[in-house]
Amino acid sequence: MDEKTKQNQSPKALAWKRFRSNRLGMVSCGFVLIWAILALFAYTIIPDKTPNANRQILEISTKKPGFEVDMLMIPKETPPAKTPFFQFLFNGRPDDCIYLPFDSIRVDASQTTVYLYQSEASLNVRTEIIDNKELVGFGASTGSGVLVFTSAEEADTYIRTHCVKHRKFLLGTDQFGRDFLSRLVLGSRISLTVGFIAVLLSLMIGILVGSLGGFFRGKVDDAVVWFINVVWSIPTLLLVIAITFALGKGIAQVFIAVGLTMWVEVARIVRGQILSIRETTFVEAGRALGFRDLRIIFKHILPNILNPIIVVSAANFASAILLEAGLSFLGIGVQPPMPSWGSMIKENYAFIILDAAYLAILPGIAIMLLVLAFMLIGNALREALDVKN
Repeated sequence: MDEKTKQNQSPKALAWKRFRSNRLGMVSCGFVLIWAILALFAYTIIPDKTPNANRQILEISTKKPGFEVDMLMIPKETPPAKTPFFQFLFNGRPDDCIYLPFDSIRVDASQTTVYLYQSEASLNVRTEIIDNKELVGFGASTGSGVLVFTSAEEADTYIRTHCVKHRKFLLGTDQFGRDFLSRLVLGSRISLTVGFIAVLLSLMIGILVGSLGGFFRGKVDDAVVWFINVVWSIPTLLLVIAITFALGKGIAQVFIAVGLTMWVEVARIVRGQILSIRETTFVEAGRALGFRDLRIIFKHILPNILNPIIVVSAANFASAILLEAGLSFLGIGVQPPMPSWGSMIKENYAFIILDAAYLAILPGIAIMLLVLAFMLIGNALREALDVKN
């Protein structure tokens, strides 16, 4: 592009063009956008549509990726009320049936036998939920439980009224028999939400504090700098843990705790930028016209220092994801059964030395890739918004 064409384009158009030319930045944006869509419409995509993807089928716990099984779906005596669409979109819907995995069905002249996919230790768990029928005996060759019907008519009626469904678990199941793919996708909601809310809180606090210190200077600036240095000197994770203990455990408390610890860097950048331009001509013109200080700060100064704020926000988004994962791993973040990548690592890290290491590795890879994507977006934004380019 020649100099004349550059001069005819607005700074925003030039920045957008430079950003589009950064392949890593665009790929990272696409990756984050895909995860955002998956997180928003998770319950319409994932196989397990129960709240928090918490359908526990202990008989098929810790199964490998690609595991397949047939399910006998038994309607509940009191089915749940119909869930409105928007409530389903954000919270899922309870199951209206009980899922009973089985190996095979054998029909002969005297009886029909359903060979259940479960161990001897868990047979009693299922005895009371199958229309008061008893589980009797064990398959001699497979060790599976069996459900016996004394007449072919009874078996035919029972099996026809209870849907038989074939299920495939693409990423296997966890130690509670829950679909791991469903929980992995649903866990992205927590990471993206905590990043968004934390960045929003950090911008609100950091811009306000940094603006007051940089614009008014004097004792106000001294107090702001002292407060920033005090908070800056405290290790971030320890500060988040302290705030979490003070506010209590829960998802809302995690959002607030992470947000309250990430404003310092925003405040330092805003203060430094305002100090460098507060004596410029357009600020002096605002004072001469009698504009209020807050109007000068928020309508005239801040629009001119948005570039570094945008860049640091992308980095803060990545830091917030890591902080939330750390808190959930320590058990003081998101509480079960709500899925979170950090809590999924905590629940399954013991399997790393066993033959199911993927249960802990996959959430870790998801965290790594999402954090890397936001860091690459931050780098691409810094290069695109650099006025020297």
